[in-house]
Amino acid sequence: MRSGKDKTARRGFLLGAGTAGVAGAAAIATRGIGGARQGAVVKPGANGRGGGYHVTDHVRSYYRTTKV
Repeated sequence: MRSGKDKTARRGFLLGAGTAGVAGAAAIATRGIGGARQGAVVKPGANGRGGGYHVTDHVRSYYRTTKV
């Protein structure tokens, strides 16, 4: 027979796992809200390949989000 301490430890673990799952789903759901509207346009260069790295509004916005 299991003691009461074993049951509460298992319940705590399951509660924590459920909370982490909900938090992860919320983070994924809210992350895509602003990103779909923004896009960096890369114009082809003289040689027909990509234009290279350009600092656009989209890139500046990303850099602002990475500041600590």
